[in-house]
Amino acid sequence: MSNLNTFHLLKTCPDTQARAGELLTAHGVVPTPVFLPVASQGSVKTLTPEEVKGLGFAMVLANSYHLYLRPGIAVIEKLGGLHKFMAWDGAILTDSGGYQIFSLARLRKVSDDGVVFRSHIDGSEHLITPELAIQYQESIGADIIMVLDECPAVGESLGKVQMAVSRTHQWAKRCQQAQRRPDQALYAIVQGGVFPELRRQSAEYLTALDFTGYAIGGLSLGEPKKVTLSMIEDTVALLPVNKPRYLMGVGSPEDIVEGVARGIDIMDSALPTRVARNGALFTRRGRLNIGNAIYRQREEPIDPDCGCATCRNFSAAYLHHLFNARELLAYRLATIHNLTFISSLVQEMRSALQNGTFAAFRDEFLARYHPTDEPVRLEQKEKWLKKRDLRV
Repeated sequence: MSNLNTFHLLKTCPDTQARAGELLTAHGVVPTPVFLPVASQGSVKTLTPEEVKGLGFAMVLANSYHLYLRPGIAVIEKLGGLHKFMAWDGAILTDSGGYQIFSLARLRKVSDDGVVFRSHIDGSEHLITPELAIQYQESIGADIIMVLDECPAVGESLGKVQMAVSRTHQWAKRCQQAQRRPDQALYAIVQGGVFPELRRQSAEYLTALDFTGYAIGGLSLGEPKKVTLSMIEDTVALLPVNKPRYLMGVGSPEDIVEGVARGIDIMDSALPTRVARNGALFTRRGRLNIGNAIYRQREEPIDPDCGCATCRNFSAAYLHHLFNARELLAYRLATIHNLTFISSLVQEMRSALQNGTFAAFRDEFLARYHPTDEPVRLEQKEKWLKKRDLRV
């Protein structure tokens, strides 16, 4: 057990903060930097675990909030834990559910003790405390588990964010005290919104408690991208060099590259699979919308330079047809493509780090890749957040 949950730093980039390493878990070694596909309910949507592994992913993210509501923690524990339940032999990171609970603004009530919330499924009332968050994740059997934290919404006042930071610190200490399983790594979550001083206070308090790893939470919630990158830089500078750094909820290709360049080791997001199901497909030049009429008769694949199963076997015209006809195969093929793109991007960054060419790789990628326009991106994020009640 003593060798589990360790992080080995293998290579750094002299021109950026980027670094390559590896995480040792009970379910294998995970090379970093690493991106985690989201399997909130024990499934990466439209794909089997074997397919996810075949795309090059060594770890996935599941969510204890969703799994607590259905099928229930007791069911997963009875059936041998989450790895066996979902037939996944790689590593698993579970989120405590803090973000999901706090996104349900109209359905929860928070106090220092914990959170009383109503299920978004049937309206039933539930209580989650830091101790229960750890208990549930230990029962699930994930390799990396997260503390319960309070995630303030974008635009909250300094005073409200300060209160959230203070509560996050209290809960982190209680989570640490509640942990019983030595084979699981417990990560703390640095909060502080867009206030550098609060980020500093949070990082200093949590690093003094000596967690196995540290996450950066409360970003990519609708703030301008320049602010996001600034907060990442400020926070990473305060985290231990010898501990893994996890940037939560970031998944657009340009943000993954920028995160790695700033010293991030782990990232996750549902964005690649979510936008795939809406017909937005990644290429080295940026996203394309397969629903556009220009693809109606295009014989070429989505991306001629991509070697994924979708691009090897199907034309852009066929995918255009599937999305227009709302065929279920459309969502599978688009998901395979987007996750292949992300997996290849991360593998190329690791190789560039090993070869000492990461800075050049980053510059070349960002010069070619055209991200979604900032006003459009913020508008889309705002709509998505309102849909989830985060801003209500």
